Amino acid sequence: MSGTRIVLHTGKGGVGKTTVSALTGLAAARAGHRTLVLSTDPAHSLSDVLGCPVGAEPAEVPGVPGMLAAQVDTIARYQQAWAAVRDYLVGVLAARGMAGVQAEELVTLPGAEEVIALLEVYRYARSAEVDAVVVDCAPSGDTLRLLALPEAVDFYAHRLMSAPARLLRTVAASLAGGGAPDAGVRDAMGTLLADLGSVRSMLADARRTSVRLVVTPESVVVAEARRLRTALALHGFGVDAVLINRVLPEEVGGDFLREWRAAQRETLAVIEESFGDLPRHRVPMLAREPVGIPALTALADCAFGDADPLSGIGAAPSMTVTSRRGGYRLALPLPHADRGAVSLARSGDDLVVTLSGHRRRLTLPAVLRRCSTIGARLTDDPSRRGPTVSGGGAGTVLLIDFAPDPAQWPAALAGSLPAAQGAQPVAAADLSEHAWAAGQ
Repeated sequence: MSGTRIVLHTGKGGVGKTTVSALTGLAAARAGHRTLVLSTDPAHSLSDVLGCPVGAEPAEVPGVPGMLAAQVDTIARYQQAWAAVRDYLVGVLAARGMAGVQAEELVTLPGAEEVIALLEVYRYARSAEVDAVVVDCAPSGDTLRLLALPEAVDFYAHRLMSAPARLLRTVAASLAGGGAPDAGVRDAMGTLLADLGSVRSMLADARRTSVRLVVTPESVVVAEARRLRTALALHGFGVDAVLINRVLPEEVGGDFLREWRAAQRETLAVIEESFGDLPRHRVPMLAREPVGIPALTALADCAFGDADPLSGIGAAPSMTVTSRRGGYRLALPLPHADRGAVSLARSGDDLVVTLSGHRRRLTLPAVLRRCSTIGARLTDDPSRRGPTVSGGGAGTVLLIDFAPDPAQWPAALAGSLPAAQGAQPVAAADLSEHAWAAGQ
């Protein structure tokens, strides 16, 4: 596998993502990988867990050869990365009589923290200084916004603005006294968009990037982890392992702990059922708070033993297209998705998939853009024929069928079009209830 490997840890707030990230980084360093543990969570606690100072630039962790740690300083990096754009916009607003402090606050871009976090991961991953970057992510919702951001920015920048400088020109034109952005400002916007595109490609590469769910044996945590895995899959990110944190040892006693252990056993069974297709690593609860290298070493031994924690990187492809019965079929894995929570729409060259409040706008591959959408179904078994099933399992897949549209194919290729075998297209703007049943 070429390139620096990336492991992203995410899950519900309070499940111990920082601890799991630290022990994974420690285990990776012991396995011979020069590893950086990077915190992108605004509420940094990596220094507390490691028991040593952690700054904005990578530094060796005392006592663990090959292990480095850093936490993203979003304010400082924002000042560096957006200096030209910020100064330009502040100047435009100042020309309108706005005070400097007010102008500074107004031009702070929405999502700036997520952008900076992504660029920092990209900066370290493309360097030759480390073999792996283990990322301590923010809680579930923030991680989803983080990972979905590059694709969303790319869509709005290139589809709606045509060019990055257009937004800046619009702002300047609407506020008298501001000139057009100079080459430095335009270059800064162009570089940002290019870097975010590279970040998206890097994170979506399952051969290089791994997303791992951190859970505790609690029913509300596991329920959120199931939803998170579905949402990650919607955005094209596969999960390759589950870390089960704070598992009570069997040997501890007392009525109170016996009750807790019994409840955990029930939840562990649900975890086995929900994530049985993935490797699952148990991290026991220690008698004391796991702070410092000795405690993390003990947890790493329990979680991974002598195994290389990076060896499992390689989730299943996020989306596949195959030819089938005179047409084409797009398969999008959506583990644990329920049919009632999924809706689809076709908008020109894009397919819009909405799932329980999460939306992704998929740009269709070139061959599918020349096709009509003829149906879709959610199934736990892609090889199964017949009516739609409810989904909900770890192997749930959204199947969408397409038939070639001769009117959209080049004349030179029209003679080679496969017959669609009687398939009737669905209106481009609507994949409604009857469309769900059309796929076979």
